[in-house]
Amino acid sequence: MSELEKESIKVMARNREAYHEYFVEEEFEAGIELCGTEVKSIRAGTLNLKDAWCGIKNGELILNQMHISPYDHGNRFNPDAKRPRRLLMHRREIMRLFGKVKQDGYALIPLTVYFKGSRVKVKVGLCKGKKLYDKRQAAAERDAKRQIDRAMKERFR
Repeated sequence: MSELEKESIKVMARNREAYHEYFVEEEFEAGIELCGTEVKSIRAGTLNLKDAWCGIKNGELILNQMHISPYDHGNRFNPDAKRPRRLLMHRREIMRLFGKVKQDGYALIPLTVYFKGSRVKVKVGLCKGKKLYDKRQAAAERDAKRQIDRAMKERFR
């Protein structure tokens, strides 16, 4: 396998709601520990990050509430769809994140699940919650940008 093929990235799911609800301060890449047919199910695109969140328990980073549908051609040993899954990061990084989450009021939110080569990776964001007025301001900015783009498109037709 060439170096270019090894580093190819294929995004399987994005948590768009996270960018609306939180300010993303930092992003981290983590591996994910999966069982049996979950990789095949992810490859088929049957996963959902909508209500997913990460927590640190016993020095391990755990991904909770990520829904991976059972693989259609699997057997009766398919794992539970919303089971907690362990994320793989260096212990030093996990401890630094633990300190931020405990003291500064940050949250760990999964932003993207993707394949990097043949491995499944999760992009975890260190996020701070937005207030209602921040969400309104962001929505107003998106609407203004959309109107400008629409006007420019009409003008150059």
